[in-house]
Amino acid sequence: MIIKTAEYTNSYVDWNKCPQTNWPEYAFIGRSNVGKSSLINMITQRKFLAKVSNTPGKTQCINFFDINNDWHLVDLPGYGFAKTARSNRHKWMKMIKDYMENRNSLLYVFQLIDSRIPPQAIDINFINWMGEKGIPFVIVYTKNDHPRQNKGNRIAFEKELLKTWEELPPRFITSAAKNEGGEEILRFIEETNKAMLEL
Repeated sequence: MIIKTAEYTNSYVDWNKCPQTNWPEYAFIGRSNVGKSSLINMITQRKFLAKVSNTPGKTQCINFFDINNDWHLVDLPGYGFAKTARSNRHKWMKMIKDYMENRNSLLYVFQLIDSRIPPQAIDINFINWMGEKGIPFVIVYTKNDHPRQNKGNRIAFEKELLKTWEELPPRFITSAAKNEGGEEILRFIEETNKAMLEL
């Protein structure tokens, strides 16, 4: 897939106010500081489409981007650690879950996992919640800048998942620093969009 246009649309705190279109949607989520904005910028080939910050918890709304005037990329707030009140974190999580449970145009959630660290319970729990709710998702390993060092973490994460899952979802390995893995994600989105049109 060639990204011809990628434009920020708007930000929302209520899923009911999100754009009412029949465009397919793909939402990106992960723990705070997982590298979500860097990944989005790499995929769309736009350096500053999503705001990159070293401060966890920067994204606080449901951010919509129009891609090729054909589909939506949705940047969701990170979960987990953020320098904000617990009440705000609870509010963000409710906003995220309301959107994911009720948004009919959402085709897949891209669950981002930091390749550099061992499995985190908060990621496993969130994935299990999506499974319980029947929300389709794929796994994207981010920050895979040192493949040999990071491989053990990926293996451990998948081993942990298989304790509650019979089989694993599609998985992608990416490195924004090395510009790797974006083409595979775009190919998956393109194939999914085509399959939806054939229904």
